[in-house]
Amino acid sequence: MHIDMDCFFAQIEERENPRFKGKPVVVGAEPKFGKGRGVVSTCNYEARKYGIRSALPISMAFRACPEAIFLPVNMELYKRTSEKVMVIIKRYSPLWEVVSLDEAFLDLTSLGWEKATETAQRLKQEILKKEKLTSTVGLGPNKMVAKMATNKAKPNGFLAIKPSEVIDFLDPMGVEKIPGVGPKTAIKLRQLGALRIKDIRKIPAIKLREVLGKTGENIYQKAKGIAEDTVISEETVKSIGAEHTFEQDTRDPEIIFPVFENLIKEVYGQAVRGNFLFRTVTVVCRFQGFETHTKSKTFKLTPQLSAEAKKLLLQFIVENTKLIRLVGVRIGKIKKHDE
Repeated sequence: MHIDMDCFFAQIEERENPRFKGKPVVVGAEPKFGKGRGVVSTCNYEARKYGIRSALPISMAFRACPEAIFLPVNMELYKRTSEKVMVIIKRYSPLWEVVSLDEAFLDLTSLGWEKATETAQRLKQEILKKEKLTSTVGLGPNKMVAKMATNKAKPNGFLAIKPSEVIDFLDPMGVEKIPGVGPKTAIKLRQLGALRIKDIRKIPAIKLREVLGKTGENIYQKAKGIAEDTVISEETVKSIGAEHTFEQDTRDPEIIFPVFENLIKEVYGQAVRGNFLFRTVTVVCRFQGFETHTKSKTFKLTPQLSAEAKKLLLQFIVENTKLIRLVGVRIGKIKKHDE
């Protein structure tokens, strides 16, 4: 089972402020009457009618719907609410996996389809009753299908896809609906003649591997509804990161590096508090015109975060002469210190 809270941040804001009901609500950066920096974190479905979506520049969101209610991110409130929701979710199966603040998987295999369906509906109702929040649930023979079912059923829906129904469910979908298929991979698949998922299975697996490498084999299996994905019964942190959008695009190192140093301290502090070791350092740099690039480096042992991150950022500054809009730093390949 996959469960995803509907437009989580915005829905919490509506719950806390009933006067927002029925109005477009956008959570994210300060719009500053269309001149703001930063992006939309999330928005409710009323706002989505205007073309607003997550990661859209906040200035564009304001121009699309200036009468929308624009709110700052209240992460402490969202985290507290998430903890309450996850306590409810975890009671429904000993095999659970928290994916994010608003998303989780449960393994309900032992229940069978009929009881699993009843359980999913009961979980939705309990969250609605106790937290006054709606959610969408998908059931499938594996995590991939369950998540795709959730996406299909949104908002506030439920969809169960039995093993015998998987192929019919997948076939009419565009290739980009397969988890892990991004815009670039979708273009390559279309160049091979695959517009829909059913078309992927017509391409020889060897051809997919030739064009896409090992990813091609994985996509071929997913097109058949096969995914070796088990529910991990523990909360695992895959990465920790932080970003900052500058008020004005800049190349001034006296502006960029103090901000970047604070991001490093924030990320490193989270790692220390969580007792985490890490092996990968990634730096994100968004230039003028929203041109975004990342640079990563993986080490055998936990590296000196500050030194390595600054080296990667310096490479961006040397290689690209454009003004910088955003910088970010992320650590990955994380594990507990005592593992």
